[in-house]
Amino acid sequence: MTRTRVVFILVIALALAIIGASFLVQRLNPTGAGSIPAVPEPSVLEVRLLVALPIESWVQEVARQYNGENHKLESKPVHVTVTPMDGLTAMGRYERGELNPLPTAWIPDSRYLVELVNAAYKEKLGRDVFLSDGEYRARPIAISLFTWGIYQSRAAVLRKHFSTIDWKAIHDAATAKSGWPELGGKPEWGYFKLVVPNPRRNVGGLAAMVAAAGEYYGKTTITVADITNPAFQTWLRELMGAVTDFSSLGSYTVENLALFGYSVGDGGQLLESDLLTNMAGIQQRWEDPLVVVYPEYVTWFDFPFSTWMGAETTALEKNAALDFQKYLLSPAIQQKGVAQGLRPGNTEISITGPDSLFVRWQTQGAQTVVPRSTAMRPPDRDVLLALLRWFDLNVANR
Repeated sequence: MTRTRVVFILVIALALAIIGASFLVQRLNPTGAGSIPAVPEPSVLEVRLLVALPIESWVQEVARQYNGENHKLESKPVHVTVTPMDGLTAMGRYERGELNPLPTAWIPDSRYLVELVNAAYKEKLGRDVFLSDGEYRARPIAISLFTWGIYQSRAAVLRKHFSTIDWKAIHDAATAKSGWPELGGKPEWGYFKLVVPNPRRNVGGLAAMVAAAGEYYGKTTITVADITNPAFQTWLRELMGAVTDFSSLGSYTVENLALFGYSVGDGGQLLESDLLTNMAGIQQRWEDPLVVVYPEYVTWFDFPFSTWMGAETTALEKNAALDFQKYLLSPAIQQKGVAQGLRPGNTEISITGPDSLFVRWQTQGAQTVVPRSTAMRPPDRDVLLALLRWFDLNVANR
């Protein structure tokens, strides 16, 4: 036997040995050593929800009820856990890969946040992680908007002096050199104090600045050039200078207003649902009630239930999330949302029932039908970053 033939036989034998060893390993370890294992089907289908702050209490209450009813999917129990997180914070943590494990679904304040996260992942992965159509599309489960909430005595003076309450009137009130007496108010009121959520803790702070820019320019779409316009920056700095202390404003700004009254502020543009749920507490704690005033330039929050479509969750877990989404949109659960000042995501639900906060607080300006208004278009990523940078440089540390 020649040397060449011996080498050939040895190569064949080695190849057969490798194939045999590989077959044996596969029999002993079906997932394959070194391969990416498939996500195993868990015994309990855990739906992990990341939820915007304004609807966290409602979704928590609904999740407890849902869990107590022992829902099952394909004979497996479904359990929902809720983690509250501001929408802008959640967006950053998604994009930096800091959420581990990834939530099964996300309910942010507004759809544009979902679209921004999806765009970032699509650029990296070449596919959508949140869908805009089909069964798993992002669907609004509740709606709210930014309105003016101002103590009644202060609102009466502003209306008399300016005839209307809008961002331009608020700016002029904020820059009145002699304070409230210059506007016709009482000397003991001091200077006008604006309430705006801290944009680093509550995406509502950004929404308020976008609405102010919309009114300043008289248009619904704001650009980076608008934000960096020196004249606008001066106007916005004067306006935000009327906020007493951004560092003391936590994530739940209206609660601070209810607890501490005039020391926090005289009023500001805040989420309608937050204002309505705190109306009673303010009336019980302070002799001066709040009034609600609807602005011309409106920012809507639509709280879209957005199911994560990546391989990190199984198909059954995604379907469990979909089951809870349908539960949230059911008539009885939507009525619970109305009782917390939220406009229903299910359009068949009325907001004029006996538990409606919109009806209860009509005497303070709440309206079941929103007056004709101009809707602000959602800001893009560059506008968000420009506003946050401006805030950090000009307001945050003053």
